[in-house]
Amino acid sequence: MTPILEVHDLRVQRGATSILNRVHWRVERGQHWVILGANGSGKTSLLRALTGYLAPTRGGIRLLGEVFGESDWRQLRLLIGVVTHSFGGLIPLCETAIDTVVSGKFAQLDLWARVTAADRAAARKLLRLVGATALARREWQHLSQGERQRVLIARALMARPQLLILDEPCAGLDPVAREDFLALVNRLAGRQRGPALVLVTHHVEEITPAFTHALLLRGGRVVAAGARARVLNSKNLSAVFGRRVRLTRSRHGLRLEIAQR
Repeated sequence: MTPILEVHDLRVQRGATSILNRVHWRVERGQHWVILGANGSGKTSLLRALTGYLAPTRGGIRLLGEVFGESDWRQLRLLIGVVTHSFGGLIPLCETAIDTVVSGKFAQLDLWARVTAADRAAARKLLRLVGATALARREWQHLSQGERQRVLIARALMARPQLLILDEPCAGLDPVAREDFLALVNRLAGRQRGPALVLVTHHVEEITPAFTHALLLRGGRVVAAGARARVLNSKNLSAVFGRRVRLTRSRHGLRLEIAQR
């Protein structure tokens, strides 16, 4: 079957600055990936390149068999759902949660397209899926950070994407809200015919059992990529964070212990 995503020898250079350098990555159907790296590792730049907002200097990106530069990326972008806290400041404060969800069908922020009864029914179904049915008529300004993240996931699913990117979705969440949100992510990963998930984070504690593969970045380069059991280890994570660390596993999940200088 055609892979969902193929990134081959991707390079992004701006002036003398190398933003991404020789990135190779392949997402197959049925896989769920975590992109892990410290601040400035290239995580955000890679996402911008995938969604067509950062043009490659060299290399190629293929999404669902279509090649970047040869296809209309504006249409392909609809097949990539993105959940990022940066959307929060672009949504009108008085917009209701159900309208925010519907806007995902049209890839619009500040919905102005003509909305049908079927659109609203689909949005209500998605709000129910993410455990936010009671929020349908609530305005954006009256939603907590955790509630907003649930609404944004429903919004991203509105266009029926084949790839769903969660860009540091737990930023700003309190411990209880984070635990509840990660449980929701785990449920989404278990859905039949659901999208492949990509979680972008710099916290190993947010990597739930649902994630099967990991891409580790440092300085715009790939440290390691592949099956989670092979890639997530103390040696690789020490290289990612530039400091000796120890990865521990327990029934509560993953934890990173940082060696004292």
